[in-house]
Amino acid sequence: MTKEAKLIMPKHIWDGKKKETQKKELEKVPEPTGYHLVLFPLKLEGNTAGGIHLTDQAIEQASVATNICKVMKVGPDAYTDKEKFPHGPWCKKDDWIIITRYAGSRVSIDGGELRIINDDEVLAVVDDPRDILPANLI
Repeated sequence: MTKEAKLIMPKHIWDGKKKETQKKELEKVPEPTGYHLVLFPLKLEGNTAGGIHLTDQAIEQASVATNICKVMKVGPDAYTDKEKFPHGPWCKKDDWIIITRYAGSRVSIDGGELRIINDDEVLAVVDDPRDILPANLI
């Protein structure tokens, strides 16, 4: 008589419920705490407008050079410090922003990447990322 192996986990860590099977994409985005922002980095297509196929290295170089991200979520304490941000928030949800190359932490979700940064790591806000990308990549 064989027994099935069971995972032994303290109740305070795991309540025994089964994992939800189908979550919508936006439900998978973590909720930022404190003064953090959750960003979705801009990913470039593999082909140019003229149909030229770009190498992975060319795409990576362009992505690193620009560091343009869309603000997905804003933490509850972001931009609330009136001394640090006397003119109000630097950005809001759904804005396109520019950050430094190594800003924040990278989080992988379903093969994609999100960034979690502090509210004061935003360098600039852009209306349309296509305005500042190299013309041969659009």
